[in-house]
Amino acid sequence: MELSKLPNIGPQLAMRLEAVGFKNEDDLKNAGSQQAFLALLALDPSTCINTLYALEGAVRGIRWHGLSTTDKQKLLDIYNITKLGIK
Repeated sequence: MELSKLPNIGPQLAMRLEAVGFKNEDDLKNAGSQQAFLALLALDPSTCINTLYALEGAVRGIRWHGLSTTDKQKLLDIYNITKLGIK
């Protein structure tokens, strides 16, 4: 399936994902949201937490708004640790 057909993945994010090597749904799901996020972050250090939420939702096949508070907190923790490591 094309990336832009996944929940949360619009044309811009799909282009960014393709630029870092993710060509389709299988690529994204096999790598997982965190690896995809790290690849995007290496391309653009301003990549935000909402991108990580969007990727996680896409991997799960849901809108990111449907992620639980616990899941969002875990992703936020990963985001904060990752961003601190980049500085």
